Amino acid sequence: MLNTHTVLNNLKAHNIILPTPAKAVANYVGYHITGSTLIVSGQLPVKEGVVHYSGVLGDNVDIDTGYAAARLCAVNILAQVHQALSGDWSRLKMCVRLGGFVAATPDFKDHPKVINGASDLMVAILGDAGRHARAAVGVASLPLGVCVEVEGLFEIAL
Repeated sequence: MLNTHTVLNNLKAHNIILPTPAKAVANYVGYHITGSTLIVSGQLPVKEGVVHYSGVLGDNVDIDTGYAAARLCAVNILAQVHQALSGDWSRLKMCVRLGGFVAATPDFKDHPKVINGASDLMVAILGDAGRHARAAVGVASLPLGVCVEVEGLFEIAL
């Protein structure tokens, strides 16, 4: 289990202020809790309602930009977790899995380097509880033309 104070200090050390989570724009919810599992819907690289990273890796987006996009997705995942747990980070046991989707050309091969932006942030904020299983998948396109989308699966205390 995590210490709420530690998580908040880690966020502050990385100059991260968690945003109010984005509201779902279709027939789904931002997160769902079932038993001790917290599932966070795919989050986009959006800040204050504005898309910050669009395009296609291997075409008009480089790996560093994709990494930054994945990092912003992870910030939005943490905002959903924060809301789901009513700010009580001590209920979070671990990040179990992240699923990363990268809008990429067919010949692009560095999907893991892009999704490291989300993975690295999870570990930086959650410590060992942020180490997770992961998928990094290339796709032809993503909602709103973004270059990355990331979803999360967490274990929580009841």
